Amino acid sequence: MDRQQLADFLRTRREALQPEDVGLPRGRRRRTSGLRREEVAALSGVSADYYSRIEQQRGPVPSEQVLGAIAHGLHLTLHERDRLVELAGHALPRRVHRGDHINAGMMRILDGLADAPAQVENVLGETLRQTRLAAALLGDETSYTGPDRVRAYRWFTDPRARDRVPEEDHGRHSRTLTARLAALHAQTGPRSPAGEIAANLRGRSPEFAALWDEHPVVGPYCEPKRMNHPDVGLLELHGQTLLDPDQNQALTVFTAVPGTESYERLQLLSVVGAL
Repeated sequence: MDRQQLADFLRTRREALQPEDVGLPRGRRRRTSGLRREEVAALSGVSADYYSRIEQQRGPVPSEQVLGAIAHGLHLTLHERDRLVELAGHALPRRVHRGDHINAGMMRILDGLADAPAQVENVLGETLRQTRLAAALLGDETSYTGPDRVRAYRWFTDPRARDRVPEEDHGRHSRTLTARLAALHAQTGPRSPAGEIAANLRGRSPEFAALWDEHPVVGPYCEPKRMNHPDVGLLELHGQTLLDPDQNQALTVFTAVPGTESYERLQLLSVVGAL
């Protein structure tokens, strides 16, 4: 671990960012050029003291997970993230799980959607980042660990994952999730993460196993989705998606048709979710 180079790298990237670059207000009394250390810490989900010790060349060696969180907080590119990991003394097996890293451009777009229900997920269906309103709409999907991070896995193994989908839509939703996992499995093979999830689900869920054996295919990508929210009731939403082919990630923004009851309820949720 090169503590001096690591500290310098973080400091230069922090000072190059402005508050508006990451969706923060500038404030009238601001004198600091770039972001403050505590702002980077908050964006990264680590304590201000922990982050400060890294820049001050003190403290323990940061884990790859912490470095990934800091890379997100600083809106680093993939190559910058790799450099950060190397400076901390870690190797780069399989590009340090690149599927979990959101590139800087996608992060800037997400920051600009702070008042909309939007989120970024990888090709496996793991949610990497959500706006406040997306978390209010769907629940915090970034807090899961292990196979539970995968939406399809939760759907077939945890009854609570179905709470916000009307019961009459469960069958269609099950088929769609199975079809998407099958398509990824066909592309990446049985030893891939998709293959491991599929094998696990076939052993745990008879419903999934039966659907898998039917070889379902993916249908319309932007079809309307109905959601029964516990606070505002039933909503019919459209998911508009921006794809990042290089990262195999998708940014989805959920919208409702203006003038409809769903639109009014989504506006209400923006107020309820802030309470």
